[in-house]
Amino acid sequence: MEVEEMKPEVSSRLKISDDVIIAIAKLAALDVKGVAGLGGEIGKMSKLRRNGPIKISMMGDVAAIDMKIVIKSGEKAVNVAQEVQTVVKENVQNMTGVPVARVNVIVSGVVFE
Repeated sequence: MEVEEMKPEVSSRLKISDDVIIAIAKLAALDVKGVAGLGGEIGKMSKLRRNGPIKISMMGDVAAIDMKIVIKSGEKAVNVAQEVQTVVKENVQNMTGVPVARVNVIVSGVVFE
């Protein structure tokens, strides 16, 4: 009688750091026409996560992103915010494979040039 060797199944898992999602969201938002910058202090990436302009909440494997932006004067805040929502969601999903449930955008200021 032969005895088969039982090998445990190896399951691999990919974890994307919140800092990576924050970096992608930041670059995507700053690339939108009408965005002057992010609201709040920007320092080290770990600071961004705790009290900065971008916060990531993971619900299982799905991300929810909250971010504060500053818009340029003369731009329609609603249009800029909607464009930021779309661009950030698409970029994060395409670059990381992490599904994004929502992107909440808060317009925290206006820059007059």
